[in-house]
Amino acid sequence: MQRRSALKNIGGLLLTPAISFGAAAAKAKKPVLRVAHITDVHLKNKFDAPAKFVKCLHHLQQQNPKPDLILNGGDIVFDMNKENIGTINDQWKLMNGIMKDECSIPVQYCLGNHDIWWNENTRGQAIYGKKYSLDQLKLSLPYYSFIKAGWKFIILDSVHLDIDGTWYIGKLGDEQFKWLEDELKATDASVPILVMSHIPILTATLMIEDDIVNKWQMLGGDMHTDTSKIIKLFYKHPNVKLCLSGHIHLKDRVEYNNVTYICDGAVSGAWWEGNRRETAPGYGIIDLYDDGTFNDKYVNYLV
Repeated sequence: MQRRSALKNIGGLLLTPAISFGAAAAKAKKPVLRVAHITDVHLKNKFDAPAKFVKCLHHLQQQNPKPDLILNGGDIVFDMNKENIGTINDQWKLMNGIMKDECSIPVQYCLGNHDIWWNENTRGQAIYGKKYSLDQLKLSLPYYSFIKAGWKFIILDSVHLDIDGTWYIGKLGDEQFKWLEDELKATDASVPILVMSHIPILTATLMIEDDIVNKWQMLGGDMHTDTSKIIKLFYKHPNVKLCLSGHIHLKDRVEYNNVTYICDGAVSGAWWEGNRRETAPGYGIIDLYDDGTFNDKYVNYLV
C-alpha cells in the first residue's frame, strides 16, 4: 500500500509541472495579425482573368478568421514592358476598379518586373520606368517600411535594369541596400521583421528545370544576384524572421540561418492558363504571432 501511494504521488508531481508549462506556453504565444500574400496576378481583360481574380479576392476574404492585411508581391498587371500607353491604362483601370469594388482589406504593394514601363520608345518621358506604377499605387518610392501589430514590414524593390540596360536583374543596388541596413539597425531587436520582395532573395525552385545534364543555370532575373550580401546582413539581425516573394509562379519554402524564405506561387498560376508545373493558382495565408513566430499555408482558390 505504501508503495502504491508513493507511485501515485510521484505521478502527480510529474503531471502538475507539465500542465503548468503547457498553459504558460499557450498564454505566451498570441496571434496578432493574419496576412494574405497575393503575387503575380498579371491582370488583363483576357483568359477570364478578371472573374478569376475577383473569385480569389472573395475567397481570401472568406477565410476564418478574415485576413487583416493583403501584401501584393508585384506583377500586378499583365505586362507593361513593351506595351503602348493605351493598353497600360486599360490594365490599371481594370485593376483599380476590381480592388475598389471587390476588396475591403488594406493592401500594401511592391513592384514586379511587369509593372515597369521600359519601352525604348518612351525613354526620357516622365512616366518611363517605375514612375507610372508608383503613381497608380500612390507610392513615392518603390521600397518602404511600416509597423503593424508589433511586426515590422519591409517592402523591397528587387527589379533593376542590368548593366547593359537591355533587361532586368534581381538586386537592391547600393542606395537601397544602405537604406535596408539602416532600417534593420533602427529596429529594436525585440520587433520581428517580415520582408517582401518580388524576385526571391533565396529559392529552391530554380533547381527543377527540365533536361539538366551537368549543372543548373540560374539567371540574374530569376533570383537576387546579391543574395549572399543580403543573407549576411540578415544574420546580424536575428529578428528578421520571414521573407516573402513571388515571380517564379511556384510554391516553395526554404529555411536558412533561421530565416524562412517563401515563394507563394501565383494568383494567375501559369499566366491564367492552368497550373504552373505542380503549383496551382493560389495565395498564401500567414498568421503572425506576438513572439515572432508564424504559420503559413498555400490556398488554391479555384477548387
